[in-house]
Amino acid sequence: MNNIPLWALIVALIVLVILSSFFSGSETGLYSLNRYRLRHLARAGHRGALLADRLLQRPDRVIGIVLLGNTLINAFATAAATLIALRIGGDSAVLVATILIALLLLIFGEVAPKTLAALHPERLAFPAAFVFTPLLKIFYPVVWVVNLLANSLLWLFGERSSRVTAQSMSREELRSVVMEAGGLIPKRHQKMLLGILDLEKITVEDIMVPRNEIDGIDIEASWNEIMAQLRTSQHTRLPVYAGSIDDILGFAHARQFLHLVAHGKPTREMLRAMVLDPNFIPAGTSLQQQLLNFQTAKRRIGLVVDEYGDIQGLVTLEDILEEVVGEFTSDPAAQQKDIYKEADGSYLVNAGANVRTLNRTMNWKLPTSGPKTLNGLILEYLETIPKPGTALKLAGYLLEIVQSSESAVKTVRIKPPILPAAATQRT
Repeated sequence: MNNIPLWALIVALIVLVILSSFFSGSETGLYSLNRYRLRHLARAGHRGALLADRLLQRPDRVIGIVLLGNTLINAFATAAATLIALRIGGDSAVLVATILIALLLLIFGEVAPKTLAALHPERLAFPAAFVFTPLLKIFYPVVWVVNLLANSLLWLFGERSSRVTAQSMSREELRSVVMEAGGLIPKRHQKMLLGILDLEKITVEDIMVPRNEIDGIDIEASWNEIMAQLRTSQHTRLPVYAGSIDDILGFAHARQFLHLVAHGKPTREMLRAMVLDPNFIPAGTSLQQQLLNFQTAKRRIGLVVDEYGDIQGLVTLEDILEEVVGEFTSDPAAQQKDIYKEADGSYLVNAGANVRTLNRTMNWKLPTSGPKTLNGLILEYLETIPKPGTALKLAGYLLEIVQSSESAVKTVRIKPPILPAAATQRT
């Protein structure tokens, strides 16, 4: 050792610190990689990503080669620093050299490279993969023995080391990824993706047309009334019933029937013959499941029934798709038929409006976990039928009852909060 020039020891020490920095930074870089982006790049043929992905399939081996390299490098660096101290200051300088090499390795061999790798993992991990892959082959026997001893110790505590399987993201984790994508995903596309993720949480009861608002044809009405309704209806498919919606016959395609009208004289029997059997949907069915049901049955409309078989409302395929892509209509008046803006910035709202529709249309945040309509929301909170003039604060929104009947709230004036939604309270 005494024959080694001092400059050679200094150069060796610098090289060893650089190597320690490389091993430490590479380890952090590999484990900081976005696994989903890594697999995407690997499938796209990126050589560095492919090698990194293979290395991460066996993390015990990566950790083994990194720690083996770092341990040997740090040991040689300490020895080199000790020799340099003996050459320069003798035995009294060894303690100082030990402290200095510890600080040097801590700053330049650990903290700085690991911080850089955490900020830019791909810059270090991909080149490191080209180095670690052959190193694993060269030092495989040593790494294998080290891993065998370490894994045996883990086995005593009930842990098993094996190939890492692909990790799947939960629905909420995927939702967070979409929300945090920022400018990478256009706002409209972001809402659509979130809408798809929410289909399993939303049920048909959340979006159905309530029973009392179903626009249908009473086959027992006068023929002139039936024809007038067919000509003026905004819907393509209409429920057909006898006297009451509870006595449902099925659904009629209005346009097809009107096409027959143009080629002859229609009759009530012709209308009955065109009626398709009704499609019933159990209350509580998720939108995701009902979308599949519509697709399987080749249907576009169905009636929601409760546990007793009573009809509660009506759901169409378009209603489900609107939860994902938004309203189909381009007419703002049609989208906000239940909402009228006043000069002071408040809104007159039909209390029978669906809460989810109000939130989607107006970008509000009214509670959706309970009642489906604004009227139901108010009645649940107040536990009584309020009189006109009653005011309440609900989820930060100031609500004033404008019109009500003996059984329900009819019209509400809503003033959205300027500040974030506050706790619900009555005023």
